[in-house]
Amino acid sequence: MNHNVEKENMASGPARRVHVAVVKDLVKTYGGKGVQTRVLKGIDLDICRHDFIAIMGPSGSGKTTLLNILSTIDKPTQGTVILDGQDITKVPNKELSRLRRDKIGFVFQEYNLLDTMTLQDNIALPLSLSGVSGSECVDKVQRLAALLGIEEHLKKYPCQLSGGQRQRGATCRALITEPEIIFADEPTGALDSKSGRDLLECFRMVNDSGQATILMVTHDPFCASYAKDVYMLNDGKILCRLSRGEDRKEFYDRIIDVQTSMGGDFLCQ
Repeated sequence: MNHNVEKENMASGPARRVHVAVVKDLVKTYGGKGVQTRVLKGIDLDICRHDFIAIMGPSGSGKTTLLNILSTIDKPTQGTVILDGQDITKVPNKELSRLRRDKIGFVFQEYNLLDTMTLQDNIALPLSLSGVSGSECVDKVQRLAALLGIEEHLKKYPCQLSGGQRQRGATCRALITEPEIIFADEPTGALDSKSGRDLLECFRMVNDSGQATILMVTHDPFCASYAKDVYMLNDGKILCRLSRGEDRKEFYDRIIDVQTSMGGDFLCQ
């Protein structure tokens, strides 16, 4: 596989040239003097508008650390992360809070919905906190809920919903502010196989429609096969990138082949 050719192809076309995030020489080291563990070892990564990227790797490869740094949850030891035209490794906490609120959406394995609020209110919460009017909140929630097939559940509470319905609600909440990028951390990890497939189809649909740029961390090759590009991390470095063609099954098989050649334990960090 010629990865240089793939990288050139990834940059072709006008839509691909609009950068959402640019990562240069990213290094993350944990520990103090004498005992240090280098988790990330000089990561370079370009994320462009409408990308759907999956990050994979064996346990301990650094994939969750990379996601945490890109999503402003953690800071690198060295390197730059440009988001919304700013190096987020250098901006003050107040500005980081604004970026998280306005430019970033999160989908976690555990939904993080508030049990005391209806699904509609959970989805609308980011808009409400930003001072958006009630009528506009309801309108946006209903349109997104219809898109993801949960409009009939909006008046229900999380305890009344299935895991798949809750995760689609969490995805609506991530999309509601029209962020620059959505970070998804093992989004199907707590779902049964059908609910997981339904969520991945929702991700694919909102990405194909131009409504979301997605970076997803997963250990599951089936989950990763829904992405447009898969980056394999190993020992804190990007080992290779795989790009999907028209056939998702063929892409899945290639992911499995690379996993097999890498060996190791492909479990969530």
